[in-house]
Amino acid sequence: MSHKQAGGPPGESAADWCLYQLNGAAELEVSEADIISTVEFNHTGELLATGDKGGRVVIFQREPESKNEPYNQGEYNVYSTFQSHEPEFDYLKSLEIEEKINKIKWLPQQNAAHSLLSTNDKTIKLWKITERDKRPEGYNLKDEEGKLKDLSTVTSLQVPVLKPMDLMVEVTPRRIFANGHTYHVNSISVNSDCETYMSADDLRINLWHLAITDRSFNIVDIKPANMEDLTEVITASEFHPHHCNLFVYSSSKGSLRLCDMRASALCDKHSKLYEEPEDPSNRSFFSEIISSVSDVKFSHSGRYMLTRDYLTVKVWDLNMETKPVHDYLRSKLCSLYENDCIFDKFECAWNGSDSVIMTGAYNNFFRMFDRNTKRDVTLEASRESSKPRAILKPRRVCVGGKRRKDDISVDSLDFTKKILHTAWHPTENIIAIAATNNLYIFQDKVNSEMH
Repeated sequence: MSHKQAGGPPGESAADWCLYQLNGAAELEVSEADIISTVEFNHTGELLATGDKGGRVVIFQREPESKNEPYNQGEYNVYSTFQSHEPEFDYLKSLEIEEKINKIKWLPQQNAAHSLLSTNDKTIKLWKITERDKRPEGYNLKDEEGKLKDLSTVTSLQVPVLKPMDLMVEVTPRRIFANGHTYHVNSISVNSDCETYMSADDLRINLWHLAITDRSFNIVDIKPANMEDLTEVITASEFHPHHCNLFVYSSSKGSLRLCDMRASALCDKHSKLYEEPEDPSNRSFFSEIISSVSDVKFSHSGRYMLTRDYLTVKVWDLNMETKPVHDYLRSKLCSLYENDCIFDKFECAWNGSDSVIMTGAYNNFFRMFDRNTKRDVTLEASRESSKPRAILKPRRVCVGGKRRKDDISVDSLDFTKKILHTAWHPTENIIAIAATNNLYIFQDKVNSEMH
């Protein structure tokens, strides 16, 4: 019997997900530096980048189709690894600045090279990734080692030639955008004009030109005159995918503000405010903490916004429909507060056709919701339960009462295993799931059998 699950494009049968690849060591003691902190596909889905707490960026490239090795088609292999950020020390504030990569964003490809932005808490860097498979030989003034020849020995002139060589991937820092943020950078977003991007910290959002590093324009500033009056912080922000003047930012109070840069240079006055009134029956000591939005994503069409707070995922539209994610945690809020898990920031993602949404959970679970069929499924990313090419079995968490055979009690969930970072291929049913130091790549069964 096949379990039909959320994940297929509209009008097609839903997807059966299976493990396609697993990158990362099965270690009992995971080094803090190896924990993946962000995952991002590029605009074609051919490249996949991950950042980790050690300041490294690893880029995976999808293998092209090969008649000799049909089983390797579509696999993501390591293309390049580089150190993006190093730990720093702010002597003025006596603060250590971690090297951890908070976000990676790919720029739309303009030529043969690829470009991406990476950021830690303070500094944003623009990297250029290029390939070299030829090298020039036969210089007149230099020898093979590149040293200048004695000109008196040069008796004839020759035309240098390009000789083939093993492919080399070179990563170079093109720009370093520093000193733009007093507080910790939580998000970066590239504008659809492909010339500008914005970066957000707890209290301000800045607009940068990709070619200019020494100045940025402050477009949102919610810092009160007296910091004792501070009631909320910015948690995430993103540009609209098609309208370069629109952007959204979310707050720790659970609200979304849509801003229009045509209205004024400083967008402190939003165009639209989206928030959901709180149900008084659910009011508790934890209400403010769990209502904080940890991620916001525009749909590819630009018509909807997807947000994630601690217990729920919401799709915002004119209809403002809401969808709970894992309300079964409500009974565990006290212990989640005590072990600091209540401050975990889960991300969310859309599939390519905006019909399915995905987000992570505890116990290495991740969940999908099909917006057309209204069906949802919980799946698990684990070495034990994920055999390569085998269809993932849906999991169920029960809060109390009767338990079915394979149900998992909320009391037995492992809160140290959490899926915070996920990404969906822009056009295909391929998803990347970061679980601690491991990167899982799942495909739907149909997709993997075609290859």
